[in-house]
Amino acid sequence: MRLRPMTPDDIGALHALAKAEQWPHRPEDLADMLAVGTGTVADLAGEIVGTTMWWRAGPATATLGMVIVSRRHRGAGIGRIVMDAVLEQITAELGPNAAIMLNATEEGLPLYRKLGFRGVGEILQHQGAAFQAPLVPLEAGERIRPMGDRDGEAVDALVLGATGLDRPPVMALLREKAHGVMLTHGDDITGVALFRRFGRGYVVGPVIAPDATRAKALIAQWIGSRSGEFIRLDIHGNSGLGSWLEELGLVRVGRVVTMVRGEEPPATAPGTGFAIVSQALC
Repeated sequence: MRLRPMTPDDIGALHALAKAEQWPHRPEDLADMLAVGTGTVADLAGEIVGTTMWWRAGPATATLGMVIVSRRHRGAGIGRIVMDAVLEQITAELGPNAAIMLNATEEGLPLYRKLGFRGVGEILQHQGAAFQAPLVPLEAGERIRPMGDRDGEAVDALVLGATGLDRPPVMALLREKAHGVMLTHGDDITGVALFRRFGRGYVVGPVIAPDATRAKALIAQWIGSRSGEFIRLDIHGNSGLGSWLEELGLVRVGRVVTMVRGEEPPATAPGTGFAIVSQALC
């Protein structure tokens, strides 16, 4: 077995591994993720038996995802070999004190803990088809409007402030692929929700808002515009949105643990993150 950089020619094999895990990524989703990140594959006599990707998220911060080992080759230590190599890549590029974040499945938790990751939160996956969205009232002076071509800097600033993750290539890709709605109060932009094709249907995220009520108002814009269509959100466990989404028909189907090695990047702005980009990208 040898480790080598992932290339666009590997997307088909990566998609097959993801499909075996019942992950919903389309080949085009994976190609987009690779275009703004770095991938590594474990190649065993021409067969890809392990993968991972990582994305730079600041001068000394990275997010890591798409960690998969072929089911036929589990138990041979391949996951540990790939992770050790990728962590070495990241620290060589970002420094020995780099903060590295990932979302771990229950199956991956033991390995990540051995590698020095600790749990700092949870992400709850909700999905389904909603046939109506409630009208969520806003405060006087607030409105929701479509994201425009000139809103890029504001969107990036909102996401950076709420998450601590600074990743211009990822945000540029999202703004290219997604539609967005903005929450404004007078001349101030206080929230955003992006909406894009992904997997079996559509995904809403990231969602940044001042509070849960306004996050609901942003999300409801997309649910209302796509009545009866499959929509997914990956929300923070403490977001307060779970019961509301369940009532709308977007049921909880999964949970992952958000983990970090090093110091968790701090939020720096009053906006709060309610839904993430994706479990891989964080």
